[in-house]
Amino acid sequence: MGVKVAKFGGTSLADAAQVRKVEAIIRADPARRFVVPSAPGKRTSDDRKITDLLYLCHASAAQQVPFDETWKLISDRYLQIAADLKIKLDMRPHLDEVKKKIAAEGARAGGTADYAASRGEYLNSLIVAELLGYEFIDAAEVIFFDARGLFDAERTQQALSARLAKSTRAVVPGFYGTDHAGRVKTFSRGGSDITGAIVARAAFAEVYENWTDVSGLLMADPRIVKNPRPIDVVTYRELRELAYMGATVLHDEAIFPVRIAGIPVNIRNTNRPDDKGTMIVANTAPIAHTGSITGIAGRKDFTVITVEKALMNQEVGFGRRMLSVLEVNGISFEHMPSGIDTMSVVVADKAIEGRLDKVLDELRAECKPDAIDVEPHMALVATVGRGMASTPGMAARLFGALAAAQVNVRMIDQGSSEINIIVGVGTKDFENAMRAVYEAFVK
Repeated sequence: MGVKVAKFGGTSLADAAQVRKVEAIIRADPARRFVVPSAPGKRTSDDRKITDLLYLCHASAAQQVPFDETWKLISDRYLQIAADLKIKLDMRPHLDEVKKKIAAEGARAGGTADYAASRGEYLNSLIVAELLGYEFIDAAEVIFFDARGLFDAERTQQALSARLAKSTRAVVPGFYGTDHAGRVKTFSRGGSDITGAIVARAAFAEVYENWTDVSGLLMADPRIVKNPRPIDVVTYRELRELAYMGATVLHDEAIFPVRIAGIPVNIRNTNRPDDKGTMIVANTAPIAHTGSITGIAGRKDFTVITVEKALMNQEVGFGRRMLSVLEVNGISFEHMPSGIDTMSVVVADKAIEGRLDKVLDELRAECKPDAIDVEPHMALVATVGRGMASTPGMAARLFGALAAAQVNVRMIDQGSSEINIIVGVGTKDFENAMRAVYEAFVK
């Protein structure tokens, strides 16, 4: 029997009733030997996430302000979950210890919020481990970051793999590990997904199950497209394209540990455990029907800067000089479409906010262009799918749909892999463009 690693998100563990659903899911399949919990999420739309409250506690401690009221919200939540589950574990000593350390860390010069933020997963994992009768393995003992603050994959793989080999069934808290100085360090927000992938790789799992509040990925944003179809299977490459454009229920960095090991990821719904969800795989069988797409995603709030100069292609180092202006200003670019005498960079509005005039002046000085054009209020729409590659008429179908919807295409960028076509449209046309593309390929 193979091993499955099951990670559960905050909504899946928001209260005792949800935790009971998690328990039923785990007990339904003996292969689910390793469990990675998140901190309790929102119970209702106006509720507070435990992690947000923990950050608030640290901020108060750093300013030498008492945080008793905020802490009571946290403490009461865990005590209520434990009481409703009727577990024997007394959470009070653990809660008291965490509160004391948050106060000490906040008061310490150079103290970070990482310890406080990580305790949401830590405390929740104690409860889940007690309920299941599984061993508790503190992530701080098996997940490591190097001196640069980057995840140390090799050291973690060795330590965690050896530790899991000694355990039949265990719970490992998500979101955090230990830095080179032995202090608790967290991943970026939502990092429990990453922990789950790391555990899956170390356990040599046959599948990494990521349980959340949706039944997998959808072909389009349901806030824009009414009742979009679910995606049954998606490759890592396709997911990266869709995730970049915001269409994902999985942390971007969670893909890499399992991709290295070739472990498939199954996005599942805790509230509808019989739904198959979406499988994320390295590769699938050849597409039986060409012309199909996997999904559509998009993002708004971009600016396109286009530099025009005659005989640009003969000027050695032109591209380097243009990009160096962005580099020295600390601005990353999203896309770089170009022509024989033009080169464009697409940058997020938030990245260039307040610095556009300075960048333009430096581009004029460095590149000596004939002209510079700036197009603000741009949105990007990506159409992604393996069935698009080398299929005649795909672009015509896409642009025909946009034309019929009276959407003006202001930029075109196709990836070299041929699994996606990105078009730039005005922000005002964004939602109309998304619906038009979906209807052209799916309905």
